[in-house]
Amino acid sequence: MAAKKDDEELKQLREWLLSYKPSELFNRDGSIAEDILKIIPRDDSKKLGQQIDTYGSHEELKLPDWKSFGAKKGGQASCMKVCGEMLDQIFVDNPHSIRVFSPDELVSNKLDAVFKHTGRNFQWDEFSNGQGGRVIEILSEHTCQGFMQGYTLTGRTALFPSYESFLGIIHTMMVQYSKFNKMARETTWRKDISSINYIETSTWTRQEHNGFSHQNPSFIGAVLNLKPTAARVYLPPDANTFLSTLAHCLRSKNYVNLMVGSKQPQPVFLSPEEAESHCRAGASVWKFASTDAGLNPDIVLVGIGAELTFEVIEAAAMLRQKAPHLRVRVINVTDLMVLGLEGSHPHALSHNDFNALFTPDKPIHFNYHGYANELKGLLFGRPNLDRITIEAYNEEGSTTTPLDMMLRNRVSRWHVVDAALKGAAVGNEKVRLDMHELRSNNSHELKKVSEYIRKAGKDPDDAYDTPNFASGERTHRDVGYAD
Repeated sequence: MAAKKDDEELKQLREWLLSYKPSELFNRDGSIAEDILKIIPRDDSKKLGQQIDTYGSHEELKLPDWKSFGAKKGGQASCMKVCGEMLDQIFVDNPHSIRVFSPDELVSNKLDAVFKHTGRNFQWDEFSNGQGGRVIEILSEHTCQGFMQGYTLTGRTALFPSYESFLGIIHTMMVQYSKFNKMARETTWRKDISSINYIETSTWTRQEHNGFSHQNPSFIGAVLNLKPTAARVYLPPDANTFLSTLAHCLRSKNYVNLMVGSKQPQPVFLSPEEAESHCRAGASVWKFASTDAGLNPDIVLVGIGAELTFEVIEAAAMLRQKAPHLRVRVINVTDLMVLGLEGSHPHALSHNDFNALFTPDKPIHFNYHGYANELKGLLFGRPNLDRITIEAYNEEGSTTTPLDMMLRNRVSRWHVVDAALKGAAVGNEKVRLDMHELRSNNSHELKKVSEYIRKAGKDPDDAYDTPNFASGERTHRDVGYAD
């Protein structure tokens, strides 16, 4: 230290230290001055670092049985609408321990059932100020994130629903919060807190009037990059699986939960009981859409995401007509983390479970909602990766129809059929014999549908009719257009 040898350095150090006026802070014996001690609360519980609100005041939510809000299997339901109904009851049962922080999109995201028994709490509005509204709605994602963090750290539970494309705005805030929570878990005195919970809806698959700027699923990758002790990403395929997932996330502690789903009417593929079992497993064979319940497949088709899974279901139905000798196993993955290499995440499937579900050696085709590199990262290290093909969102978009978005990003039912034909031909001689003709006809159909959409400005009327594998009939579904 230069001040030990240089008088000028010592003088400057002394002047700097004296600028803090230590004579006003300390007594001559070095003890703290009484005027300073008066500022410090005598009661330890009133000291900021020891206030229980800052480290140990977590309130468990009283949650209803989500199955009572379930949709009928075989019908149609909006994931967001049924979740709004359940959230309404949760607000009633927990009037002081849960809030929604929403960037001005709650009604558009079809969660407005929450307003049945509560309201918005605008501080500047004399009619809603101080009225107990549980919804904080402000067009600032940063503010919503900050509110949610403070609310959660002081013991309550929060939900942040948003258009998919705009959660990326608070990417770094979410990461920094996760880092803080990681270190907090390593202390002995900070207690558990509720997870922070995001709902992504109004996704890239249904942005027909907003266009390319609103087509961005990158927040999935942001959460995947967190520590495995924190990262949780769910893509429930229908209303009942979304209800199950939401209930689970609101009960959970210390995670960053991301739930991705559709606000438009979707087929209800699973009963509440089936949905609960499916969500508990994270992924399962959908036997109703598979050949012989999925036994001895030539190809494994995997849907991840509501609309992407619907395209897989459509492809499976088409293959029964076009190539009845082709054997398909259809799988839905609702918990993205199960795909990770064994040991890489608490939810990751063991090698044996992965092979039992996806087979040890058959071709696998993934139809994925996010970016393909995310799946490649999760699957890296699994054996026989050369048998896997992936189609996903690849930054193709516009102000266009829902089906055209599938076509542009190569995740439509026709693209899934093509992948199935190529994959199945490896081990099925009958498929290989007819493959060229089948693929040519399939390509022709794709081209004709694409031409129809460009000419008519809408999807074919039967584009979203739901196939019934038992009867061979189809149930009409009019999904309308996003609002």
